Amino acid sequence: MEHFRKLERLYAAAPINAWFQPKLHVGNGEAEIRIELRPEFHHAAGATHGTLYFKALDDATFFAANSLVEDVFLLTVHFELELLRPVVAGEVRAVARVTQRDERRIAAAGELFDSDGKLIGRGKGRFARSKIALTPAVHYL
Repeated sequence: MEHFRKLERLYAAAPINAWFQPKLHVGNGEAEIRIELRPEFHHAAGATHGTLYFKALDDATFFAANSLVEDVFLLTVHFELELLRPVVAGEVRAVARVTQRDERRIAAAGELFDSDGKLIGRGKGRFARSKIALTPAVHYL
């Protein structure tokens, strides 16, 4: 669906993603983010910082939710993160799906896996419609 490809291009254009270099795939009510881990993502103890867990899971759940909304950008209004195990190298993969929807909010949940397919984190968020239209001005092309 063209809406999904436009969301993927919008994501790729975000300046922060030049540093993290994530790959996004959007489907109907679902999304997947893949990020190759690099040593500069590590905290002082040598494992990947929780910031990356949050980014992968928030982004995946956000785009799963925004896949169902074609006119405006959503905003994260609440997010819960559970860090289950450390990861040092390889790739992380966040898989998310919409779990609930009403006229005001969309909820989505995601799981984060390491390169071996082990579950390393979970997240769930609630998202609300913004007043920011999905237009070329926000790289929705």
